Formats: sequence, structure tokens, C-alpha cells
Amino acid sequence: MIGLQKLAGISAICEGLIYIVAFVYFGAFWSYPADGSAAEKMAHLAENQMLFSMIYFLMYVVFGVVWVGLVIASGMVSNIGLGHAIGLMDINPEKALDMWATVSVITESIGGGNELVGGLWVLLISAAAIQEGWLPRTLNYLGYFLGIAGIATIYPNELFGVLQIVWFIWLGVCLLTQKNTDKLILRGN
Repeated sequence: MIGLQKLAGISAICEGLIYIVAFVYFGAFWSYPADGSAAEKMAHLAENQMLFSMIYFLMYVVFGVVWVGLVIASGMVSNIGLGHAIGLMDINPEKALDMWATVSVITESIGGGNELVGGLWVLLISAAAIQEGWLPRTLNYLGYFLGIAGIATIYPNELFGVLQIVWFIWLGVCLLTQKNTDKLILRGN
């Protein structure tokens, strides 16, 4: 059990770090020409396909290994769809951009555009931890807040993501610093 607990702790910290990488990439490096023509937008996607696909693979597929199947499906649809859209670029940039827009809607619908599934996942983990007397009480209350906010999708995704970084890393540290899950007792801190 200790080996599985350590793996879970490392995975939780990795989840938080993946969020950080995605925020940094899209916040600091991604310069999509939103006001450009279809040809300019598709050219930008084609020029950045490898890095974009790597980031989406990390955000959706790697993250999804310890998250949920919908997240993995979302990333795979995006990566495969991007390749097909770029393939249409030379034939018809407008159709290529339309295809990319469709792929983006599907990607956002099944895994990236709302926090319903992620919120439910965090809420259930927090509820189980409270019921079993695991983990610090404050961590579980943060999980309740995140879960409810995610399910309701009432807060911007960025707030959910930033707070979930804190939740994942804190959860990971708790899992890594306890001898085993039997000792993850509910504490007031």
C-alpha cells in the first residue's frame, strides 16, 4: 500500500505541475493570431503543431492518466483533429479553420471547456476523505469548494485551475509524507 500511496502522491504533484506548465505556455508563449485570416491562423497552427500537440498531450493525455477518460479523449481528439485540419490547409484554409473550430468545440465539450467532471472528482475525493478521517481538514474543505465550484462552473476556469494546483500539490505532499494511508488522519490544519 505504501508504494501505491507514494505513486498517488507523486501523481498528485505532477497534476499540479502540469497545470502550471499549461498556464505558462498559454499565458506567456502562445500567440495565436485571433484576428488573422483563416490562412494565417492555420499557418500558425501548422508552424507550432509539434509544440502545441506536446502541450495538449501533457495537459489532456498525461493528466488524464490519473484524472478521467474524458480528459484523455479530449486530448486525443484535439491532437488528431489538428493534424487533419493542417492537412486541409493547402486545399482550403477556410475549411481547415472550420475543421479546427469543430475540433475545438468537441475538445472543450468533452474535457476542457467546463469543470463539471473535475469538480465532481475532487468533491468525491474530499467527501470520502472527510468521511474516513483522512487528510487535513482544510485540504478537504478546499476540495469541497473546488468540487462545488467546478460542478456549478460558476468561477472562471483559471480560478478553478489555480486553486486546483494548490489542492493537487497539497494532496501529493500529504500522501508522500505519511507512512501509510491508515495514518492520514483528519487534522485541524
